[in-house]
Amino acid sequence: MNESALQQSITQQRALLTQQLGTALSDYAGRIVPYMGNAERLDECMRKAFAALDYCKYVYVMDADGVQISSTINRYGADTEARQRDRAERPYMSHIHDLAVDFQLSEAYISRNKKRPSVTAVQTIRDANGQRLGFLGVDYDLRELPHSNVMYEEPRQWRQIKGDPAIRDGLFLQHRAESMMDRQLDNVMSVHEALMIDHGVHHCQIHFSSSRSTIWHVDDPYVYRILTMDELSDPNMCLAYPRRPYFERAIVPPGDIGKVLSQFKALRFADDTIYLRYGSLNTVNGKVGLNFSCDGTHYLNWDEFLSKGLAFWFGGDSFPQAVVTADALDKVRLDGQVDALASLGCIQVNKLLYALEKGETPERLQAFTEAEREYIYRELKAVMDVYEGGVCGL
Repeated sequence: MNESALQQSITQQRALLTQQLGTALSDYAGRIVPYMGNAERLDECMRKAFAALDYCKYVYVMDADGVQISSTINRYGADTEARQRDRAERPYMSHIHDLAVDFQLSEAYISRNKKRPSVTAVQTIRDANGQRLGFLGVDYDLRELPHSNVMYEEPRQWRQIKGDPAIRDGLFLQHRAESMMDRQLDNVMSVHEALMIDHGVHHCQIHFSSSRSTIWHVDDPYVYRILTMDELSDPNMCLAYPRRPYFERAIVPPGDIGKVLSQFKALRFADDTIYLRYGSLNTVNGKVGLNFSCDGTHYLNWDEFLSKGLAFWFGGDSFPQAVVTADALDKVRLDGQVDALASLGCIQVNKLLYALEKGETPERLQAFTEAEREYIYRELKAVMDVYEGGVCGL
């Protein structure tokens, strides 16, 4: 499996730390060799480590079996009770049986005492003949380590995230209730379009069910503002925000903002069971966010969102019904039906799956045997698993 963009960023940062920390620890490990048999002299040597090892919080020495033989030293003192602590089974000692490894940087973890993200570096201590004598362990607080300063970039591919199972289980017990925003949605969409094109708003989250909106302005991007229906229903509200040219960092064409908002409206009213609860648009990174009544969430680029069209979400009414002529499964024919079902759109596919999971037989599958319906169900679920949260995350 290909590494995610986030994991690639983490890997690059770990490589930087391994290079910087590994060199310093390797140099210092040679100073420790003469004192390996004397705990007091080891502690004395470890106190001097803070002048040679940048960023470290705690230092200690273990023997070749992973048992601590020095105190745990920090800049302010020593914990002598830590001597004889067996660290061999700690995650950062996973290389203890590999005699060839000289340096290991642990995965990040939450420290026991300070409850802060931390890492532990372990350097093998060897004598002049290359014989392993023990290990130098150094704990670091991630806040204090050097960083490449390269910001992780959000991936452009469609991300779909499954929501609360309790909401999904009760999906067909609910129906969309008309909100105050629903009654004035055309005016509300026009206000948002004006705010984003002419008044410096670069990001908005429109909460249809709770009739409110959250916006971020280019003049004050670290603060969000909440707009209630009293404000959104009055076009005079735009006067509260200064006129600004369309933001130079925006990648969404101004003419597409209204199209995105119109598609939000269509998804809101598409179905009384599966409907849009909130939609968001960020003109700078071009991301559209969608959250549906089943608590499925999508993040995708605005142009992909528009290119899918409403048919992708709603599907069509026509469906070529199959006629079962034999008890044996005709997988070629059934695979064709699976493809046809998948093309109906996310909402229709999920309705079929929900119904089958509840033991019901959807009208579209009445002509199939129980075994054939089970096969179709498994194949549609497999299609859903291609996505992170199911078909379109619904």
